[in-house]
Amino acid sequence: MLPPTQQQERAVDVIALGPLVLPVTTSLVLAAILAANGVAEWYRRRRGTDAGALLWTMILAGFVAARVVFVLRHHDIFLADPMAALDIRDGGFDRMVGVIVACAIGASQISRHAHLKRPLVAAILAGGALWLGGTLLARSLAPPQAPLPDVTVRRLDGSPVDLRSYQGQPLVVNLWASWCPPCRREMPALRAAQQANPGITFVFVNQGESAAVVSQFMAAQGLTMANVVLDPSAQMAARTRSPGYPTTLFYDARGVLRLRHPGELSEASLREKLAQAMR
Repeated sequence: MLPPTQQQERAVDVIALGPLVLPVTTSLVLAAILAANGVAEWYRRRRGTDAGALLWTMILAGFVAARVVFVLRHHDIFLADPMAALDIRDGGFDRMVGVIVACAIGASQISRHAHLKRPLVAAILAGGALWLGGTLLARSLAPPQAPLPDVTVRRLDGSPVDLRSYQGQPLVVNLWASWCPPCRREMPALRAAQQANPGITFVFVNQGESAAVVSQFMAAQGLTMANVVLDPSAQMAARTRSPGYPTTLFYDARGVLRLRHPGELSEASLREKLAQAMR
């Protein structure tokens, strides 16, 4: 979510729709689906050939397969909380599996309904071209792998600390605020990851709130976490061009940014991001 007042430049790896912040990858998938359906609808109106139902079958099957594979890969987490498998806000999908399953279903259906081949192929090419072109453009415009900014934050007792003093091993910096619902939801997952990964430093940089507000929130939620610090003027969000909260930044031991995740993380998606960032 965007904060109530957010003046810094927005990053190009996200798209803001009002108060909602979506990763560019998610936005491109949605745009590709719209483009594909637009082409299918054109064929229906102009040529009388309706491939829309088959296209949606492919899309839904691909999404389900991508989610199922992600869940199976982290079955230990989802066995403890099976209903979490239905919560797709964490963005946990195996995209390659989804594409393969969708294409396989499309190919099998075309062999049975030859008259749908042209509109279906045209729809897939339109969606694929938009997705691929947008992905390449987003990568070319993505923020550089910048070093950890030289920012001074404050511990809850008011003492200052240089954020760079946490360097020396892989570092995860979470930008959050207590008024932000996704921030609150992902805190237990971040706490669990901090406890399970002593070789990775986690720092929770609150943006724009007082020590009293943060302490009250932590106590009310029963959260005991190391390295909770304050950034009253939201310098870290501005310096890293982070568009909203939560944003999680993954740095290597040298303090170089390896990965950024705007939006909510679950325990499973956080595990994947850690593995990806630490390669």
